[in-house]
Amino acid sequence: MEPSISELNERVREAAARKTPLRIRAGGSKDFYAYKLEGDLLDVSRHRGIVDYEPSELVMTARAGTPLAEIEEALAGSGQMLAFEPPHFGPRATLGGCVAAGFSGPRRAYAGSVRDFVLGVRVLNGAGEDLRYGGQVMKNVAGFDVSRLMAGSFGTLGVITEVSLKVLPRPEAEATVRLEMTEANAIDAMNRWAGQPLPVSATCYMAGALTVRLSGSQLGVSAAQAKIGGTSVGDGNAFWCSIREQTLDAFGGSLWRLSIKPTTPPLATAGAQVIEWNGSLRWVATDLPSQQMFELARNAGGHAIRFRGQDGSAVMQLDPPALALHTRLKAALDPDGIFGPHRLHAEF
Repeated sequence: MEPSISELNERVREAAARKTPLRIRAGGSKDFYAYKLEGDLLDVSRHRGIVDYEPSELVMTARAGTPLAEIEEALAGSGQMLAFEPPHFGPRATLGGCVAAGFSGPRRAYAGSVRDFVLGVRVLNGAGEDLRYGGQVMKNVAGFDVSRLMAGSFGTLGVITEVSLKVLPRPEAEATVRLEMTEANAIDAMNRWAGQPLPVSATCYMAGALTVRLSGSQLGVSAAQAKIGGTSVGDGNAFWCSIREQTLDAFGGSLWRLSIKPTTPPLATAGAQVIEWNGSLRWVATDLPSQQMFELARNAGGHAIRFRGQDGSAVMQLDPPALALHTRLKAALDPDGIFGPHRLHAEF
């Protein structure tokens, strides 16, 4: 067992014996996303490094504390990428935090989410046991896939120490175009294009303009650009980075993330809005009460998450069946409740 794993293992066993809560942290770039941050700090940043990477196999395995920038640099050197385009939210972002948060960027609706690319994980559970789930191939699961369950768990189910991810080649060509139109027309256009054989890899509507990224072969991108029209965006990469990292004013203040039916008409609510993923992801910057936002999303056939701001208010609102499932999973993997108490739920 590696020295860094031994240290983490000892800390977890001590915490379990004393029923002492732990807050798992590496870079801390996602600390803003929480109902409450409680427990003694368990720093996993020292457990870092790429364990295995074979470009021809499209698989990378690395320790949880490995900087995300280091992962992406290694992949770029072989013309590959993390297809779910994870946001960093700061220079200290790590691979473990990327998976634990489960956040995906502009390409998510077209390539898949973090969970879709997790092949296997190594985890310390609530008893300090060093466990491995999954592996390094896509079809290796018999029964419940615990490895993918870790994506989006925010350190509430165990300490992720190692991750194996499927990676993909970078597209041969990309182009970004912008079209001036109303919000309703943009929602209609995004949904129409989603049903056509177009190489769309990102969409974003804000401030009266729909921005679209096309990715694929040079011939396919050129043909799609001619069909869609619009004005070419000179530095498309910079624009999509600003959306992924939420550096624009539209993402400022109290921010809500609504996952709803993509065909939902424009939302009648105050505050700046950004629409992604063919209309299914709506970002709303507003100080409206939490309950009002939860109901707004529910009426639109989806759910809302208080993404940033309004400290002390609920991050999410689960119906009784979903809450019961979350509670059972927590009890199975962390029976003493030492990992990230109240990080996501007021209930546990």
